[in-house]
Amino acid sequence: MKRTKRFAAACLSLLLALAVCILPASAAEDAPALRFGDDGTFTILHLTDTQDDQHPARELKPFLEKAIETAKPDLIVFTGDLVEDTRQGDFKDDFGVWEGVKVPGNKEKTRQNAFQAADFVLSIFENSGVPFALTQGNNDYKVGVDNAEWAAFYGNYAHCLTADMSEDSAGIDYRLPILAADGSDVKLNVYCMDSGTKLASPKSVEWYAADSAAQQAQSGKAVPAFVFQHIPVDEISRLFVRCGKDDPDGVLIADFDAFRRYKLADTAHGYFSTVYHSETGESYEFTAWKQQGDVIAAFFGHMHQDGFSGVYDGIELNMTYGCEFAKEGPYGMRVITLHEDDVTQYDNQIYSYQDGSFVPDPYRAPAKTLSQKTAMFFDSLFYVLKTMLRKVLPL
Repeated sequence: MKRTKRFAAACLSLLLALAVCILPASAAEDAPALRFGDDGTFTILHLTDTQDDQHPARELKPFLEKAIETAKPDLIVFTGDLVEDTRQGDFKDDFGVWEGVKVPGNKEKTRQNAFQAADFVLSIFENSGVPFALTQGNNDYKVGVDNAEWAAFYGNYAHCLTADMSEDSAGIDYRLPILAADGSDVKLNVYCMDSGTKLASPKSVEWYAADSAAQQAQSGKAVPAFVFQHIPVDEISRLFVRCGKDDPDGVLIADFDAFRRYKLADTAHGYFSTVYHSETGESYEFTAWKQQGDVIAAFFGHMHQDGFSGVYDGIELNMTYGCEFAKEGPYGMRVITLHEDDVTQYDNQIYSYQDGSFVPDPYRAPAKTLSQKTAMFFDSLFYVLKTMLRKVLPL
C-alpha cells in the first residue's frame, strides 16, 4: 500500500513538473476583472504560511476549505511560505521523519516535491472558483526553485492572478486593481510584493513607487492601496512597548540578552507570542508608501503564531496567523471587507481556528493542564528522537 501511494505521488510530481514547462506563465491576463458586488462590498480572505511538504498535515485541507466557506471571499491573497524546505520531525501527521521538500543532492526531486506540496494548497483555491493571488515567502526561496519556475507553475491555475509586473526586479511584484461595481474606475489597488528572504528589494520598492505614481497621474489623485507581502516592514516593531511585570497584558519575551515584558501599544490590538525587533524601526519600503500617499494598510505573514493589528504613522499594519500545522497554534485567517462608497472604512476581522471552526479574536492562549504539559514533554522527546533518527538514516 505504501509503495502504491509513493508511486502515485511520483507520477503526480512528474506531471506537475511537465506542466510547468508546457503551460503559459500566467493566467492573470485572461482572468475577469475584480470589481465590487452589487451590494457595494468586496471581501478579501488573507491566508498565509501553510509551510508544508508533499505529505500535508491532516488538518490543512479542512482548514483551507472551512476558511473559504466561512469568509465567502471575492479574492484570496496568500502571503507566502507555501512549502517547507526542511523540517526535522513533525508530530502532527503520519509520515514520521520524512519532512520538508528538500532531498539532499537531488534538485529535481526537491523541485517535484515542492510543486506537489504547492499543488495541494493551490488546487483547493482553484476548486473553490475564487480568484487568488500569491506572494513569495522566504521558505519558497529556500527550496531551490527560482521565481521564473514559480511564476510558470502558478500559471497552471486558471483562477490564479499572480503575474510579475516588475521586470527589473528579481521578485514577483504586481498590482491588482479592484474596480467599481459598474467598472467605471479603480476604487482600490492591491499591491502584492515580494519580500524575498528578508525585505522587499530596492528594485521592488522602486517598481511600486513608479507604478503608484503612474496610477496617480492617470486618475489625478492618490488611489487608496493595500499591500500584501510575507515579511513585515521594520515599522511593525513600533506597535510594541515595554511594560512592567504586573501589567496583565504583558508577555515575557527573550529580548536579546535578557527577559523583558512587552505589550501592544495603545494603537494596536490582538494576540502575539513574539516581538518583532528592529534597530531603527524604519524601512525604505514604508518610507516609499508615505511618499506616495496611497497605502492605507499592509498585511503580513511570516510570524505564524501572531495575529494583531495596529496603526503607525497613519498606516494600519496587520499580522495574520499562519496555518503550518506541524507547529503549535494559534492558526487562523483574516477577512477584510471593503465598501465601495469609502474603501478607507473597511472591516478587518481576524479569526483563530479552534475545534474545526473559526472564532473571532481576541485569542487568548488557554492555560495548560498537567496532562497537557506532560503530553507536550513527550511530544518534544519524540521530536528529538526522530531528529536523531533522520540524521543516521539515508532518507
